[in-house]
Amino acid sequence: MEVSVEKTSELSRKMIVSISEDIVQGKVNERLKSLAREVKIDGFRPGKVPQKVVQKMYGARVKEEITGDLIQTNYFQALQDNDLRPAGMPHIEPVESDEGFTFAAIFEVYPEFNLEAVDTIEVNKPVASVEDSDVDTMIDRLKEQKKDWQASEQDSKTGDQITITFSGTCEGENFTDGTVDDFQVELGSKRMVPGFEDELTGLSGGAKKTFEVTFPEDYGNAKLAGKPAQFEIEVLKVESPVLPEVDEEFIKAYGIESGDPAEFRADVQKNMQRELAQGLKTRLKNLVMDALYEAISVPLPKVMVDQEIESLMKPYYENAKKRNVDINEIKPANADFEDQAKRRVALGLILAEIIQKNEIKAEADKIRAVIDDMAQSYEEPEQVINWYYGDKNRLAEVEQMVLEDATVAWVLEKIKVTDESVSFKDIMEPAIQQ
Repeated sequence: MEVSVEKTSELSRKMIVSISEDIVQGKVNERLKSLAREVKIDGFRPGKVPQKVVQKMYGARVKEEITGDLIQTNYFQALQDNDLRPAGMPHIEPVESDEGFTFAAIFEVYPEFNLEAVDTIEVNKPVASVEDSDVDTMIDRLKEQKKDWQASEQDSKTGDQITITFSGTCEGENFTDGTVDDFQVELGSKRMVPGFEDELTGLSGGAKKTFEVTFPEDYGNAKLAGKPAQFEIEVLKVESPVLPEVDEEFIKAYGIESGDPAEFRADVQKNMQRELAQGLKTRLKNLVMDALYEAISVPLPKVMVDQEIESLMKPYYENAKKRNVDINEIKPANADFEDQAKRRVALGLILAEIIQKNEIKAEADKIRAVIDDMAQSYEEPEQVINWYYGDKNRLAEVEQMVLEDATVAWVLEKIKVTDESVSFKDIMEPAIQQ
């Protein structure tokens, strides 16, 4: 086997592999001899078919199979001999040759880069605590979750729930399949098309109204996206929220059997502290990742970026399939995901380099500690623990999480870290909004 490698760009390689005629023909003859002992051809006894007959009938197919086998075995051998690490599957094409068999493998290789810039990174580490006012806000939120609705004779306002019937038309076509009955809208929830809830403010039961709003450009239905639509509505009823008292019944509903307000408040605070610790950890991890991405320049194989874009687009395909929608109607452009894909590929390469260079491992005791911690928020922690350890794929996800945490810890030891005081709200509200 003769191999030559041409560097066609920073990461692209064209590898020419030539295999002598003797090797090719030898393997073809060997395969034909084996076939001669196995094939059944009219007029010949089993195992007695002349080689020329087998050659005539099977020669072309056998040579194609042999060249396919030679491509596979010699491609990987050539990579090993030339210390090449392909970043994806190669494009294989035959090369004309006077003798033997020659093929070209075109592929990208993993980039080479150094980690020296890690030492220049500076990160502000967020530090926060759970204050009494944060607990008050959380209890108010819990009360909001259990609010009741009481009929109101007043005109609708933000915070009220309004029940309507409505129909919508766009470009003369009714897109609601007639009239939608008993549809509930909580004013101020911002769950409807922008402007829709505003039009429902100041109305009372029995009111009728016609108005126009414009769908957002990125609306999920391509037939409506960016277009004005006319709505006809009738108000069936207006209801105002009634918040519950934090009494024994309310407290028991959240798992505090004693119904004691102090115990309830302490439990809420404990849960908030656990969530805050996780939120701070996630925020710091993201800051480290951002800093690594900014500091370390990594040439990116196009094939890896394209694969990542496909991965990011997969939920859109699955959503279209569930809704029986033509993917071409909602398929986003590759450019919509390109920056995100490049970031993910770059960070994957950077983390892999850090892990490999420093022999970082996911320790078994740390994996167990993470699983134990996640299990504590469930009623039967032992079942959750067994669920993770009972499936290799689920356990692998936790192992990857621990490995990333260990890598972040390594980075934090190398960089300049400055504490920065932030509020509980600063950390947790973005997570709630997501």
